[in-house]
Amino acid sequence: MGKFKVVEKFVSINGEARCAGELACFIRFAGCNLNCSYCDTKWANEDKAPYEIMSEEELYAYIKDTGVNNVTLTGGEPLIQENIGRLLKLLSKDKTLRIEIETNGAVCLKDFIDIGKNITFTLDYKLPGSGMESFMVMDNYNLLRESDTVKFVVSDYRDLEVAKNVIKDYNLAKRVAVYLSSSFGEIKPSDIVDYMIDNNMNGVKLQLQMHKYIWEPDRKGV
Repeated sequence: MGKFKVVEKFVSINGEARCAGELACFIRFAGCNLNCSYCDTKWANEDKAPYEIMSEEELYAYIKDTGVNNVTLTGGEPLIQENIGRLLKLLSKDKTLRIEIETNGAVCLKDFIDIGKNITFTLDYKLPGSGMESFMVMDNYNLLRESDTVKFVVSDYRDLEVAKNVIKDYNLAKRVAVYLSSSFGEIKPSDIVDYMIDNNMNGVKLQLQMHKYIWEPDRKGV
């Protein structure tokens, strides 16, 4: 039986990616292998962060009790959790669930990508503004499937240039869902739109972090 450090579990709407605006059951794990400049959940990555220990069976029971079919595993970084594969295999057996794993791009997906068709990945590419670009596992971009998503959190014009090149080099816009998201308070969404127009970025979507506009930007549990 696996044991997981869970810092939050709640039902809200998805603020980003393919299921933005839809209800989701969120499971947030403690700990991360990166330290992004704009991280809005640094508290969850600290050694002193409060958490509860839950098994995969307890997590599955909680998810089913919510009655919500979309499940978002987030963090921190879900894929560095010991025994995460056990949890994914359990969840994959329930075909009524759609499991989205929000991963930071610094963990290889090879051991997880084929666990179940109802498991999808929203993969961040950490741009220069994050301070973490050097940790990206580029082999991941050859593993992604049509059901997966790549998200770029943009802080400035340089980030836009890098994102454009990665999208082009890996033909992402024709292979997966691709989103540009503004780092909250750092770049105007209208500037991203202007860049998309100027660079004819077909197949790429602008997305705002919806939860930060509905509630206070640093509110937990949403």
